[in-house]
Amino acid sequence: MQSINIDALSKMIKSKRGDLGLRQAAKEIGGVSVSTLSRVENGNLPDIDTYVKLCNWLEVSVDFFTVGSKNADSKKQIVVANLRADKTLPKEIAEALIKMVNLAYVNVKE
Repeated sequence: MQSINIDALSKMIKSKRGDLGLRQAAKEIGGVSVSTLSRVENGNLPDIDTYVKLCNWLEVSVDFFTVGSKNADSKKQIVVANLRADKTLPKEIAEALIKMVNLAYVNVKE
């Protein structure tokens, strides 16, 4: 049985949300209430529909937070998600680095 790393999910949501208020973030995500978003940020596991919406907003696959996922695609997604969530990098630099990471993983065989 696999489980979700709720701590990683919570941290990534908080990182991407940054200074954005809960209400505004919930609206941006779409279909997620402020109270639900707050509960997830505080370490509560969301229902599957909310989880999918959060993963889409974070721009990661739904298996990204699955404990034990170690394939190359998951590793690439971790790097990409961290680059997108980093508020210190200008967006155009983060996107350029993401292109480089994607190119680096093109020929990786499992």
